[in-house]
This record gives sequence, C-alpha cells and structure tokens, in this order.
Amino acid sequence: MKQEKGNNLLVIRLSAMGDVAMTVPVLIALTRKYPKLNLHVVSKPFFEPIFEGIPNLTFYAAKVKDEHKGIPGLYKLYKVLATAKINEVADLHNVLRSKIIDQFFKLSGIKTVAIDKGRSEKKELTRDTDKKFRQLKTTHQRYADVFSRLGYPITLQENEFLKKRNLTYGAREMLGNSSHKWLGIAPFAAHEGKQYPLELMQEVIDQVYKDNGCRILLFGGGKTETKLLEDIAAKNEQVLCVAGRFDFTEELAIISQLDCMLSMDSGNGHLAAMFGIPVVTLWGVTHPFAGFAPYAQPEENLLLADRKKFPLVPTSIYGNALPRGYEGAIRTITPKTIVKRVLEILG
Repeated sequence: MKQEKGNNLLVIRLSAMGDVAMTVPVLIALTRKYPKLNLHVVSKPFFEPIFEGIPNLTFYAAKVKDEHKGIPGLYKLYKVLATAKINEVADLHNVLRSKIIDQFFKLSGIKTVAIDKGRSEKKELTRDTDKKFRQLKTTHQRYADVFSRLGYPITLQENEFLKKRNLTYGAREMLGNSSHKWLGIAPFAAHEGKQYPLELMQEVIDQVYKDNGCRILLFGGGKTETKLLEDIAAKNEQVLCVAGRFDFTEELAIISQLDCMLSMDSGNGHLAAMFGIPVVTLWGVTHPFAGFAPYAQPEENLLLADRKKFPLVPTSIYGNALPRGYEGAIRTITPKTIVKRVLEILG
C-alpha cells in the first residue's frame, strides 16, 4: 500500500451539483482506506456543505465568476492552494479551468491526473445511427480510477455514505414531529426531455398519499419552480414545499432524514444517494447506461422510458438533445409504475 502519511492531495471538481455530489462516496472510500491522507477539495462556494462529515478534508472555494475569474484569477487560486503543500492533484473535472490549475501545479513538478470522461464511448451511446447501446463505466468508477492512477487504488463497496444530519430548529418547526414516512420529490430537471410532466406527478403524489399517508416534501430551485411547488403543496396539508424556505445546508439535513427520494436524472437524486437514501429516478431521453445513476441504487429504482417506442434514447448525455417527437418519451413511465416502486420502498 502506498504510504500516504503527510500527503496532501488536491481534488478538483467545480460543477455541476450532481457531479460534485457523486464525488462523495469515492472520497469516503478514499479516506477509509488511506486515513492519513489529507484531502484538499476545490469547488464552487455553494457546494461546501456537501463535503461536511468527510474526515481529513479541507474545502477551498473557487469563485470563478469574480475573484478567480480568468487565468489571473485561477493563478491567484493556485497560489492559495499551493500553501497547503500539495503533493498530487486529482482533476475530476477535466475542463479548461481545471486544466489551467493542473498546469500551474505541473510547472511546480507536482503529479497531476485528470479524469477520462469516455467521450468517444458516450458519443457511440447517444448517436442516432449505429448506436452502441451498452452500460458504460459509472462516473463514480471514473473518479476512483483517477485516484488509482495516482497510486491510491480503492474499491467502492456501495456502503460509502454520509451520516444523517441534525435538523435545525426552523426545519423541525416546519416539518413537525410526524410519525409518517418522509418522501422527497424533486420534479424538475435542467432540460425538458428529463422532466416528468407536473400533471402526472400530481397523480403520483395523490396516489402515494392515499395509499401510504406519508409526508411529502417538494424540492426545487428558482422562483418559478418554487411557485409551482407551492401551488402543489397548497392542495394537501401533508405536502410541504421545502424549496425557497431553507439554505442549502438545511436542505441537505432534511434530505438526509428522508425515507425515499423521487427525482429526475438530476442533482437532488445524487444528494439523497450520498446519505444512502433509496432514490427512485425517472429517465426520459437520458439513460443510466451513460454512467450517471445515483450511487448504490438497485436497478429496480431506475425507471426508464420505453425504448421500443423511442429507440434513439439516450439522445444525449445531459438531456439537452430532444429530437422531434421525443417530447413525450418520459410519459411512457406511468404514474402507476412510479407509485408501485415508491410504495415498495416506503412499506
């Protein structure tokens, strides 16, 4: 085993939220096997609460829109990171900004390894013709491979989770002391092809509540989304809109206490998976074969669009390509199918 005593390992992953959350189980596995290794994680300031509870980890905020903007700003960030006496760099992002930081360290003689994103394989998976439809390496494993190439091989055992977090007084006041199960629902996604229609999600909410009586917590972001979620919550006193009421740290604590999370192929599913919460995900024009399924979730939790009707799925990795006629792909996942799986988890 590599001697990690005194080693200071820099980990770079600047965005997006789901991709940042997917680093967590890998970092837990890393610190579990190499307890004397010091991790220095650089990411966007908003994401700092994600890493709370991981031992031997120091967080650095990359303010890429102001203080650390452009090459001069990134050099300023490098100078701060260099004071930690970094020995090695794990670039889990491999984009222009992270590559610039990598170069600064390389010029100082520091070993740097960047993630292989498997771009050619993903093009084969998502192209219209001669599609190679197969399971690709997961993003979690791609992260782990970076550390292996640095001399820190790890095995992901699917039990690398953060501990549940205590609710704040404000969260306890809002959520109450109900003995009912808690179901989180995050119905939005960045792109239309990944988002389940709200009228169908309303059917899911009504049926789950009718059959289980659980408390349903709605997650989302932005003023428009929050207003839509508030309108849904107004129809049932057991449905509560979490969006817009708490800061990110408080939301993570609430997510850690859920009994189940229902989400799209989006960040909230990955946030719940960090805590070992069962996550049911809905996949429209994207597909788990691209490697972005939430961590340690069984296959039956991945509910997929009907590829017999929509054979071009996945149309893209992130869901931003929506071929004509594919707007309804995600509708082939019926409310009945979703309710059945959620109720199986809630018991």
